[in-house]
Amino acid sequence: MTEAAILRRCAEAIRRADGLLVTAGAGMGVDSGLPDFRGTQGFWRAYPALGRARIAFESIASPAAFESHPRLAWGFYGHRLALYRRTVPHEGFAILREFGDAMPQGSFVFTSNVDGQFQKAGFPADRVCEVHGSLHHLQCLRGCSEEIWPADAWAPDVDEEACHLRSALPVCHSCGGLARPNILMFGDWGWIDTRTRLQDAALREWMGRTKRLVIIEIGAGSAIPTVRYFGEAARGTLIRINPTEPEVPNEYGFSLRMSGLEGIRRLRDALHERAG
Repeated sequence: MTEAAILRRCAEAIRRADGLLVTAGAGMGVDSGLPDFRGTQGFWRAYPALGRARIAFESIASPAAFESHPRLAWGFYGHRLALYRRTVPHEGFAILREFGDAMPQGSFVFTSNVDGQFQKAGFPADRVCEVHGSLHHLQCLRGCSEEIWPADAWAPDVDEEACHLRSALPVCHSCGGLARPNILMFGDWGWIDTRTRLQDAALREWMGRTKRLVIIEIGAGSAIPTVRYFGEAARGTLIRINPTEPEVPNEYGFSLRMSGLEGIRRLRDALHERAG
């Protein structure tokens, strides 16, 4: 099937759907200028201080790093938090919102990203499921309570050259000990998943009343396949947008080998052509 024919079939699936499930991995943010940490060398290009120290992503993105080197760990995550706060979501987010707004059941987002970009782009917070948590929320490193609180009041000052937090470390509201991001890290047995479990329950309730579902997956890789598996298991038509791994497992899906923003734009254009 030609690419034009695939896009026409995708447009028809979107037009028939009564609900849009957006499933997104790290590739969704690349077109907004966010790094996706693909491979060790890519990660070290984004964080050269960690590269010089030969510290891998899996090592810094762990509770153990907060225990042993809290200012280095918060240098990394504090920089990411500041980056996410100032990043403007690309046009594709708004286009996806338009798709969903035209459907009776609207849209819902399932994402492994911890950047909060969907909410920043105007998706309602109660229509987003962050399966790995959110960097915009904090919890106690020691787990003294189940409390999760917004990171809004904390403004990290990071020495980017050294990947080192200069400002005060964030502390737990309850015990005054070190706070950590409320995200699922590597080797993490202390993540408090209360927010995510509530989001997941809302998502499954929405899916239960959505009869003609279309799933648009953007930038979800197979290395950590949580997002891919979720979309494949959903009962609906899957549209997978991925520049390197676009293949779908069955006849109920379509592959678009392109970047997230390009794929979303092409879907919009195909819808407009059909409407015209």
